[in-house]
Amino acid sequence: MPPDDSRRRHREPAEAMLVRRAETGDEPAIARLWTLCDMAVPYNTPAWDTALCRGATHSRLFVGEIEARVVASAMAGHDDHRGWIYYVAVNPAWQGAGLGRVIVAHAERWLKDSGVWKVSLMIRPSNRQAMGFYEHLGYRETPRVVMAKTLAGDDDGD
Repeated sequence: MPPDDSRRRHREPAEAMLVRRAETGDEPAIARLWTLCDMAVPYNTPAWDTALCRGATHSRLFVGEIEARVVASAMAGHDDHRGWIYYVAVNPAWQGAGLGRVIVAHAERWLKDSGVWKVSLMIRPSNRQAMGFYEHLGYRETPRVVMAKTLAGDDDGD
């Protein structure tokens, strides 16, 4: 949490944030952001995920910048029918200032413009803070079971 004077300095950050499609040169900043937000894991590296997303036609990785620094991210992908949002991250010093709402709205808009009618996301059950954030944005828990199977390599991750 930033000190009180820092919070005052960030009074209008949502309006100041530029959201754009991530570029190759953003990878180090994205990796730092995801590490800072405890989202980077050894079995799913930021470099691998960002390259995979950039190379696909049905996915986009967006970054939010303030003063030329990456402070937020969101990845979106779809199958022409349903969409998913991943890797929503906001630098902890900027959390609570509306940046998450702005970058999620940007990803949702891209999905909607791509013809997607429904968006989903996955949250670890232990991440109560994220659940509250998404509920505030209108997301609701759905009665589904997500099952997974690793098709390549060892199944070390979730």
